[in-house]
Amino acid sequence: MLDRFLRATVTKILGPIARLLLRLGISPDIVTVVGTVGVSVGALYFFPRGELWIGVLVITAFVFSDTIDGIMARQSGGSTKWGAYLDSTLDRIGDAAIFGGLVLYYAGMGDNRAMAGLALACLILGSVVSYARARAEGLGFTASVGIAERADRLVAVLVAAFFADLFDSTLLLGVVLALLAVASLVTVLQRIMTVRSQALAAGEVNL
Repeated sequence: MLDRFLRATVTKILGPIARLLLRLGISPDIVTVVGTVGVSVGALYFFPRGELWIGVLVITAFVFSDTIDGIMARQSGGSTKWGAYLDSTLDRIGDAAIFGGLVLYYAGMGDNRAMAGLALACLILGSVVSYARARAEGLGFTASVGIAERADRLVAVLVAAFFADLFDSTLLLGVVLALLAVASLVTVLQRIMTVRSQALAAGEVNL
């Protein structure tokens, strides 16, 4: 949802930065890698230490690279299959680092098994959401449906983590993680049913 409504605005804002990086001879792939490293370090260093709001600020500083590299690819003549593959693969690493950092915190010094479980559920289900679409497309189907797209999940967890730490409210983040876990599960089911409908239409399902 956020990706659809904010893409044009974000592209307009980040476009000049993308052009500057290209003029400096920096490739979209480099931006992708640096962004992933920054997000992962921010999540896996600050989150387990309980410094959630600092981690969110560091992650936010790098997470826009995921948009900038795409703009750079378009400005330089179009994205390549390699660039798309690298971007999608490293996105999964960044996502896992964010939720994994929360798991480490609540399983450690945060000492809250329920929160650790919710964060782990979001990590696992978020990976399945991405896999369900990638596997479908690899088999010739489409599965770009669902109520919990990647951008929505990231914005929700980062905003919740920031304010939860700022106001010392575990409940706030817990509610968001629970909602994200449910939304991710629903999205997985939506994608499964969408692919099944296409498979039925193609006569590839044995009833």
